[in-house]
Order: sequence, then C-alpha cells, then structure tokens
Amino acid sequence: MGSKKRWASFPHPNTSFDLAGAKLAKAWKKLHAGDQEPFPDEARVAALLKANPKLGKPAQAAQLADTLADAWRAFHRGDFQDAFETGSALGPLGASVAIKAAGIHAVHLLDDDKAREKRFAELVELAEAAIKALPDEANSYFRHAFALGRYSQSISIAKALTQGLAGKVKVSLERALELAPDHAEAHTALGLYHAEVVSKVGGLIAGLTYGAKAATGESLLKRAIELTPDSPIAHIEYGNGLMLLYGSKKEDQAAGEYEKAAKLKPRDAMEKLDAEFAASQIED
Repeated sequence: MGSKKRWASFPHPNTSFDLAGAKLAKAWKKLHAGDQEPFPDEARVAALLKANPKLGKPAQAAQLADTLADAWRAFHRGDFQDAFETGSALGPLGASVAIKAAGIHAVHLLDDDKAREKRFAELVELAEAAIKALPDEANSYFRHAFALGRYSQSISIAKALTQGLAGKVKVSLERALELAPDHAEAHTALGLYHAEVVSKVGGLIAGLTYGAKAATGESLLKRAIELTPDSPIAHIEYGNGLMLLYGSKKEDQAAGEYEKAAKLKPRDAMEKLDAEFAASQIED
C-alpha cells in the first residue's frame, strides 16, 4: 500500500488547512471532537511507551511525538499518503492516524473497488496489531471497527454477515465506547451497524441473531449529532441511517441532514470531502 505509487491527491488547495507549529494544538479539540483522539504531545507518547515498552524507549518520547504530530498535520491538510506512511512507520503508536488517513482516502479518492478492498484488508491487520499493543486505547478498537466495517462493505454486507465480520465490528465499537463514552464517530458507526443489519435481514432476525434494532440505531446516530453538531459526517451518516431503516418514508429528513452537512464550514481536508459528498447527494 506504500510509497511505490503516489495516491490520488486531495483535489483542493490545502493551505487553509495548514496546522503548522502551535496551530495544531489550538485546533485539536474541535478537530478531534468526533474521534476523541488525545493530542500527540510528549506526555501522551510517554504514557503509551509506559503502557507498552516494546514501542520505544522513554528517551525517544519527544521525537516520536513530533513525528506523530506531523503525521496528523499531513492528515488534516489532505496529504493522506504522507500521513499514512509517517504514521504506519511508527507502528502501533501511529496506527490511529495511519488507518484514518488511508481509510478516508480510500472512501473518497480511491476509485478502484479491488484496490479499496485490498486497502481495507491491510488496514484491518494494522488495527489488529494496535489492539494487541495498546489494548486500553479507544481508537485501537474504533479504527479496527472502521477498517473492518469498510472492508465488509467492499465484499458485500451479506457475505460479511456469513463470515461473522459484523459481530466483530460491533464488539470493537462497543469496546471503544466503553473506553471513550463521548466518541461520536463510534456512536455513528454503531448506529449504522444496527441500521445496515436491520436493512439487510429484517427487524426480527436482526434483533434475534445480531442484537441489532432500528430504534437503537437511530438513537446512536442522533447521539453523535448531539456530541458533534458541527461535524459533516455525523449528519451524513444519520441521513444514510434513515434511508437504510425507513427508505422513501424518511427521504426528506435524510435530504435535510445532507443539506446541513453540505452547509457546514469544513475544518480540515476530511470535512471538506465529507461536505462535498453531502452536496452531491442533494444534487442526485
């Protein structure tokens, strides 16, 4: 997945998303309200090294923190390949940014279905290594659920259900929420899990076999909006969830959510791509 071939670029001038120097720390709380990622300073990295000494020596904490912060700067400005390569070179310490960068790029900027499936399969492996190395980190589980969920979609939900992948996604999301109860993106993803399963197998089987319920799905999706009202993806996925659960009955409400997402001012490259996607859904 690495450096042999350059990935498709973020299709906008990204100077407005430059977070050089102290700008990253200043913008961090709002940028990461959705995923609850802790700010990657020296104290944070030192704590991770203490949790797993195999990841590096304490004396390296400052240097590793600088590298990790640079990976996040690359992600936010839309240099997704650089963010992935810098993050993955750090191993489990950089898995969160690496998976997010490669995943968002695959969702929005990778057109080849087979390449996308391969990308997410590789990201699942990276996430599994992160869970083993850092089992007390919410995003070890959330990135696993994200990668596995997207991989499942690339092979079809029906096939994923028979392979038991949906259950693994659910377990990882529930663990992420145990560790970080205000993780809005995990609320969104778990809400979509319920909505997709109900949509695919019907309410009765969804509840009995997979523990999935329409009301739970909608409640989780709404909670994500309460936690991050300015996040395009929270509104987009609520709209998607409504369509999965209710189809044309809630089409107008879903369109309203896409409109809200499209009107929000993007704070980084990911939100720009999300807002553009929302606008395209309205046009369709």
